[in-house]
Amino acid sequence: MLRHDPLAPLVALVWNLLLVYVSYAVARVAFFALNHELLAPAMAQGSVSDLLRGALLFDSSAIAYTNALYALLMLLPLHLKERPGYHRALKWLWIVVNGIALVMNLADATYFPYTLRRTTSTVFGEFAHEGNMAAIIGGEMLRRWYLVILAVAMIWAMWKLYARPQLDHRRVHIVRYTLTMLVAVVLASGLCVGAMRGGFTTAVRPITVSNAAQYVTRPIDAALVLNTPFSMMRTLGKDVFRDPHYYASEQDLEAVYTPLHVPADSVAMTPRNVVVLIVESFGREYIGALNHDLDGGKYQGYTPFADSLVARSVTFIHTYCNGRKSIDGMPSILSGIPMMVEPFFLTPASMNEVSGLADVLGREGYQTAFFHGAQNGSMGFQAFARHTGFQAYYGRTEFNADPHYRGDEDFDGTWAIWDEPFLQFYCDRMSEMRQPFMTAVFTASSHHPFVVPQELEDSLPAGPLAIHRCIRYTDRALRLFFERAQQQPWFKNTIFVLTSDHTNMSNHAEYQTDLGSFASPIIIYDASGELQPAVIDKVAQQIDIMPTVLGLMHYGKPYLAFGIDVLNTPAPLTWAINYLNGIYQYVQDGYVLQFDGSRTVGLYALDDRLMQHNLAGQAPLAQRQAAMERMVKAIIQQYMMRMNTDRLTK
Repeated sequence: MLRHDPLAPLVALVWNLLLVYVSYAVARVAFFALNHELLAPAMAQGSVSDLLRGALLFDSSAIAYTNALYALLMLLPLHLKERPGYHRALKWLWIVVNGIALVMNLADATYFPYTLRRTTSTVFGEFAHEGNMAAIIGGEMLRRWYLVILAVAMIWAMWKLYARPQLDHRRVHIVRYTLTMLVAVVLASGLCVGAMRGGFTTAVRPITVSNAAQYVTRPIDAALVLNTPFSMMRTLGKDVFRDPHYYASEQDLEAVYTPLHVPADSVAMTPRNVVVLIVESFGREYIGALNHDLDGGKYQGYTPFADSLVARSVTFIHTYCNGRKSIDGMPSILSGIPMMVEPFFLTPASMNEVSGLADVLGREGYQTAFFHGAQNGSMGFQAFARHTGFQAYYGRTEFNADPHYRGDEDFDGTWAIWDEPFLQFYCDRMSEMRQPFMTAVFTASSHHPFVVPQELEDSLPAGPLAIHRCIRYTDRALRLFFERAQQQPWFKNTIFVLTSDHTNMSNHAEYQTDLGSFASPIIIYDASGELQPAVIDKVAQQIDIMPTVLGLMHYGKPYLAFGIDVLNTPAPLTWAINYLNGIYQYVQDGYVLQFDGSRTVGLYALDDRLMQHNLAGQAPLAQRQAAMERMVKAIIQQYMMRMNTDRLTK
């Protein structure tokens, strides 16, 4: 560059922004490579050109947001700024901002398998109470050393390739320079605003995370189009719950669907103990008894105890979780509140009055307690438990204080007390409680980084996936828990519900689809023997647990839960809903509808397990599609309206 050329800052800016685009592209390639099994169908089923167009759109928006200040400082029409010291400072600003963006994109490549979406701003609330994050991050960096090397190499290359304008302010023609920079600032501002918004016409609304769905054929693939800086920025401080007003009046809305339950049961309530076991990552795929047709009928699974429990319990053919994170599972299972858009108790709506099994049964004289073997306050579980009516909380602190156990000698080194000792502790504490009681436990051992107690490694065979050995360990812990519980005087008067918070790693294609990735078990075991074991051809979901348990006990007072009493609902009317990357998935009567908030983008038969045949818009299914659309709209509007008006209890 000429030392007196007034275009030098503009040329340098364009070159440096191109380097940023390259860094986003490299991070996306790494993201795809690390999640190839989950994302490969995007290349086979969808248009690669659509993916690339979408990626460019969202990358441009993120780069415009993060580099707006840098661009302005580069183009300021002030010739005295063209000094070496000023541009050294700008280089540091550029490398820090874009280096952080690169690290965010690469780090999300390792987190994606557990959430199936790009990380949003709620991650700050999700891990706000974790005291061991430094150790977790450090351990993950060691395990993903190749990503660390890639990040370092990329940042070094960006530093080396950075263009600094070679312009001597003493030789600049001030008028030419000033006019050139003014024009450049105006043009750059227009381009920057257009990139941020995702378009330049007045009809274009600023793009959000949900806009990614228009560039992919499956909701899961939206993560390949998005980038993490964009997802974080566009969700920071945003009003999450917006009433879509599909129905003009509340009367019309209530006629289609209401989450308010008004039982008409004339039988007096039968108080029973209720024990809810929320097992970390315990997806339906891992349970052999729920997968007789996998691998040509030869699939055994990794859960011999859970298999035996299924034989003594009631479960359903189609069972789903309502979210992809642990913080989604808690409200769904214990309060009948699904996850839509964002985990609700990480949003301002968490201050709403909320009920749940603990609150409802506590009002009937039940003693209630919640158990989680992690550091007290971890994941916000303690706050949520208290908010929803649990009278007591038992965590790692209480476990360590019990002289009958080994305290932190049984800490797994990362998250929590190992499942086996903590479930034994759980059983002991319940034996001290007054009947009837309602308790819930959230296990932790079947969690990344997927390790088991060293003394059990040889006795727990590994599987194709890292999680399989942990699933075997947790299944063993559940067996020992039930063996101990059977010896307690309260056992025969107890209803046990076993489910998972969400699913996890998968090595079967049908569990890697948009719907299959939500396949969680829901197993109801009545220790009294009154509920006859069966595998029922119905749809069930986590938010059905509260209504179904209350129905089993003939609870007769009004309460609010978004799910249904599955056992007392005809099979064609059972349903499930979940949300993935801007798409609502609604399952009912043999079909799953995918709805983007405005229109149906997919309709698949449940027996199309790989979701390969989109039936949306086909004439023979027009009435069914319309009926499903009416229902999903009603559920969404009830959810949004009640979140915004603090009506989650009545």
